[in-house]
Amino acid sequence: MTHSDAPTTEFAWTALGGDPGLFPRLSAVTRSGALEARLPVRELARACVGACVLAAAELGARRAGLADVPEVRVDDGAVATAFVSERHLLVDGRAPVTFAPLSRFWRTADGWVRTHANYPHHRARLLSALGLPDDASVEAVAGCLAERSAVEVEDAVYAAGGLAVALRTPEGWARHEQGAAVAGRPLVERGRLDSAASRSLPPLAGDPLSPAAGLRVLDLTRVIAGPVATRTLALLGADVLRVDPPGLPELADQHTDTGFGKRSATLDLTAGRHDRQVFEELLASADVVVTGYRPGALDRFGLSAEALAERRPGIVVGQLSAWGAYGPWGGRRGFDSLVQVATGIAAVEGSGEKPGALPAQALDHGTGYLLAAGVLRAVTEGLDEGGTRFVRPALARTAAWLTAGDEAGRGGAAAEASGSREGSYGSGPAEGSYGDPAPWLAEADSALGRLRYALPPVSFAGGPSDWSRPPGPWGADSPRWV
Repeated sequence: MTHSDAPTTEFAWTALGGDPGLFPRLSAVTRSGALEARLPVRELARACVGACVLAAAELGARRAGLADVPEVRVDDGAVATAFVSERHLLVDGRAPVTFAPLSRFWRTADGWVRTHANYPHHRARLLSALGLPDDASVEAVAGCLAERSAVEVEDAVYAAGGLAVALRTPEGWARHEQGAAVAGRPLVERGRLDSAASRSLPPLAGDPLSPAAGLRVLDLTRVIAGPVATRTLALLGADVLRVDPPGLPELADQHTDTGFGKRSATLDLTAGRHDRQVFEELLASADVVVTGYRPGALDRFGLSAEALAERRPGIVVGQLSAWGAYGPWGGRRGFDSLVQVATGIAAVEGSGEKPGALPAQALDHGTGYLLAAGVLRAVTEGLDEGGTRFVRPALARTAAWLTAGDEAGRGGAAAEASGSREGSYGSGPAEGSYGDPAPWLAEADSALGRLRYALPPVSFAGGPSDWSRPPGPWGADSPRWV
């Protein structure tokens, strides 16, 4: 990684295989105070959304038969609000709880470790690994961890199927075998698996504003990054059906935040032939499959990219992971907060006395928009060239991109004060400031109650500025296409 790889929309667009000649079609409203951090979080967020909106415009123009890609614009205010959408969500006036008591930083005998225990099964595995009872208090966990080294805790909890990561500096992560493996990969891995015939999609009759209209997307993702990607595809007109196993718990508020525009169904692919047959029927007419489970977890159901290519030639497969599908951590689970800790972000953003965090779960949200952009670009390429295509972003690779401009990012506060910090669209003073997020919030009634939520940052002049439907209860829809 070099400074030239620091977060810019040009870099993201090129990494996705985009035509550099289209970049001038994109402009931005820059705002001081948006996603302030030591690292260039605002620039990363703007770059990810910018690449996504440009990919959407490109596909829309291609399907509408337009000679030129329409001009599009990204607003830092909309981006900053959307990157913390889970914090803006209100359900009948109630704010959701985003982290459980045992999901936090802990001091160890030699440093710090961060755990993730939002789901009951992860909490149970954490406590089991530490030899503590199911009803152990925060104080009991703190006392136990204080006696162990951070790496010892990391290894023990992972071996038990739980989630804990030792705090590392950027230099420490660069020396780690997984860190080196991640750094050597492209921002988004993408490729073509075969020479299947080009797929056809109905033309948009001169209207490029719903570029994903007619696309059928099977959404097999969880938590934030994957659902953000499919939520974005739904905004752009795709028929998105999220499918979950009925026995795997889901956090209701998290599902609400990322469920806009989509439908939600459950199918048990392990128990009996009926649900499996229903899934195969859905797959037979799907255009896109997006997965967000750890690498290899769905292979037994024939859901690897190669197996999907055999059954549905010409499909686009998006595969999201935390650490990448390679290296010693390739099969591990992970979440944004843990990737920040492993890759040195928490150390950079900390106070010196305690680790810190980014002002948003920017790895999740940013990677989600990169995934959506990659899917859109793969659809565009497939219309002309055919082939089954895959798109593989990873949270840790997005983290490497964020920290590539580390030195510039650490000096960002002073540069921002002078209005000269270089961002995705060149240098110059900000066009405004970001304070009250109200212009980028909306309210709607739903089956879940009255919702306040963040509007999407991916929009077109005259195009969809909001989702066509609010989220519904998890698993409440029939497993069928509209």
